Parts: sequence; structure tokens; C-alpha cells
Amino acid sequence: MTIDQRGSTGDQDRVPALLDQIAGLELPEAEQPVFERSVGDEVQGVVGDASAVVEIALHALRGGHWYVGIGVGTVVLPPHASPREGTGTAFVAARKAVELAKGGSQVPLSVVPGIMAGEAAKGFAAGEGVQACANAEAVLRLLGRLVQDRTEAQWRVVDALRRLGGRGQGQGRHGSQKHVALELGISEQSVSRTVLRSGWQEEWAARPAASMLLGFADSRVGQAEEDVPAQQPMTVQQQVPAQQKPAARLDVEADRIEGDT
Repeated sequence: MTIDQRGSTGDQDRVPALLDQIAGLELPEAEQPVFERSVGDEVQGVVGDASAVVEIALHALRGGHWYVGIGVGTVVLPPHASPREGTGTAFVAARKAVELAKGGSQVPLSVVPGIMAGEAAKGFAAGEGVQACANAEAVLRLLGRLVQDRTEAQWRVVDALRRLGGRGQGQGRHGSQKHVALELGISEQSVSRTVLRSGWQEEWAARPAASMLLGFADSRVGQAEEDVPAQQPMTVQQQVPAQQKPAARLDVEADRIEGDT
């Protein structure tokens, strides 16, 4: 993933705060992905779990300060190494994705497959990978619109629901809403109305779809790379333990050149 700060020339440096926030997220991976400043006000990280990609991407979109690029492909990264030391198609795709995210969409997020331009026509898997990335991007942009449009009052309720009632569709509907009302000093009816207006339940119902599409895209892009003789990045079936990891990569960026990847 590559994540680049929006309007950084006239704004404060938000990279340290974002890095702390990502490190504090409760992610499904056994090992917390490492994100770091790549150059300027750009953040880079390698994420191996699709649901973790969704969580990080939506968190970045929440504040409205970031362009989010997700590159789906292969990653070659030594154990405990910096993401800046990695190579593979996901890095190039993430760079392209963050640039596309700057193209004027109301939700500045893009998903790009690590497949060269002419390769999508060379095989069924490649075509499926390209389409799955487009589908994942569409769902993530819809979710991002819900996240971006929430008011501060709605976020107070949603954050309390996650903290007190756990995560996932259906959680926070009953007993935890009562607890949220007590904590925030508002009525249960107010909590219920806020949940309805915030799109909280719709978000959590759709998150698994976004994760599924990203995971499917990763599998098809990896298969497409196997089928192209000119490319030899190792896929998940070929990986060396603790050395290579296919991943969706998120780009929150401050103008990093493609050669750096």
C-alpha cells in the first residue's frame, strides 16, 4: 500500500500520526504489518491479509487527508526488512494506484493489478485479476464514501460501538448500544438513529465483499504472473518461508518516483 498526504504543501506533516494510528489498529494478521515513511509525506507498507488492507484503507480515508493506492501482486522482501527494500509487481502497481487516486474521484482510492499493460490479454487469469481489482476498487470507494461522509457525532457513536461491542456485522445492535448510550450520556434512541444514519451496519456488511474481491484479485494476478514466462516473481505457491509474501500493498504517498520501488 502507498498512502500520500493530500495538500501537503499547505498542511502540517501528518505522517507520524498516521503511522501511530496504523500501528494501533486491531488487524486480523498474526504479525502487524510495518508501515514507514518512504519519502516526503508518503507512507508505504506491505500487507498480506485482504481484510487488513480494507481496515487500513478505510482508516486513511476517514480523515480526508490521504490518497490511498493499493497494488495487488507479488512482493519479495527479506525477513524484518524495510518495505523500501522490497521488490515485486505489487510495489509498481501501488505506485501507479496512488497516482490514479489523485485523479479527481470523490473517494481518493485506487486498486491496480501488478500486471503489465499487454499481459491482461494473454490469459484468462490475467483478465480475471484486472476485473477483480476494478470490482474491489468500486466496493472500497462505496465504503469510503460512507466513511468520509460521517459527522463527528456519528463517529463518536461508531467508535464507541467498536470499542464496547466489538467489530462485525450485527454487533453493537442490542446490549452494546445501551452501553454506548450510558458512556456518551445520550438516549438509546439517539444511538439507534445515529447508527442508522451513519451506514455502520451497511459498512460492516460490505467489508467482507471488499476483502473477498481483493483476495481473489491477488490469487488471479499471481496466477497470471506464473503464466507469463518473461516475469519470474515468486507467487504464494512458490514462496520461500519468511522471505516472500504475495500482498496487496497500500500507497499513502507524497510523490515518490517509480524507480524507488
